[in-house]
Amino acid sequence: MLSQFARVSLGHFPTPLEHLPRLSEHLGGPQVWVKRDDCTGLATGGNKTRKLEFSMADALEQGADTIVTVGAVQSNHVRQTAAAACKLGLACEVLLEHRVVDPSEPYANSGNVFLDRIFGANLREYPGGTDFDVAIDAVAREIKARGGKPYIIPGGASNTIGALGYVNCAIELLEQAEELGLRIDHLVTATGSAGTQAGLIVGLRAMGSDMPLLGIGVNAAQDAQEDKVYKLACETADFIGKPGIVAREDVIANCNYVGAGYGIPTEGMNEAILMLARLEGLLFDPVYSGKGLAGMIDLIRNSHFDAADNIVFLHTGGSAALFAYTDQLVT
Repeated sequence: MLSQFARVSLGHFPTPLEHLPRLSEHLGGPQVWVKRDDCTGLATGGNKTRKLEFSMADALEQGADTIVTVGAVQSNHVRQTAAAACKLGLACEVLLEHRVVDPSEPYANSGNVFLDRIFGANLREYPGGTDFDVAIDAVAREIKARGGKPYIIPGGASNTIGALGYVNCAIELLEQAEELGLRIDHLVTATGSAGTQAGLIVGLRAMGSDMPLLGIGVNAAQDAQEDKVYKLACETADFIGKPGIVAREDVIANCNYVGAGYGIPTEGMNEAILMLARLEGLLFDPVYSGKGLAGMIDLIRNSHFDAADNIVFLHTGGSAALFAYTDQLVT
């Protein structure tokens, strides 16, 4: 389905689909599985690797020599983009947004941002709320003025090209379920910049699957998040030549677990991270997958899912960010 689109190899695929028996027993509800996109392999892994395989291929086709992207200080996307640029011999200019007010020393210097520096990305820091369309354009003009060829990747690589990575992931997941003889009743993932959820729903519907997909929001309110995902899903469906396959009701985001804001820990997130670590030996991140897990766990406890269901949680990676929260996570 995606063979017409350029793609470079950056990750380890297919990622594992694993049953979590101890978590399932502990929660006393549905059987929980995890799609291990933390195992994509690039710079400790994560969901952006799938997107970057398509985004970076497009950059190379356009003759770019410098990648320009944007993200929060502890952005998983920036970390993987910086690593991909190294792997492909490209320079990387990063616009870092200070979304968290009064960050701790570990948040400002450890975790993902420490890895960004190891990968040699040029980090430019901006206050929260900056107009990044204007800021990115200024950086791109600067690169052009010195004879370079910039290629802009939006935050989270969440555009139609990047979303192809999760169209492909949906196809991969359906193939794995068929091989295992597994009926997947619900697919759950954290949702933020929209590309992962949008790509997944397009991939599912393009393959004729009516599997329900639930996004657990990490920053925006429900209406805004769903509108953003639906818009990108429609654009992605058009992009792959399958317009109209996604209905508005296919896009569902539960944004009740954001807490005080993006990147700010919650009690539920802290509990979820410790629960998965101590029951299954798995690490999740405080910003995305941790809040997604917290939402799924709470919904299971409140009988949102049927006890006979099989739920797959898509792990988007990001455990490197745990080191940025050493002073806030209760262990």
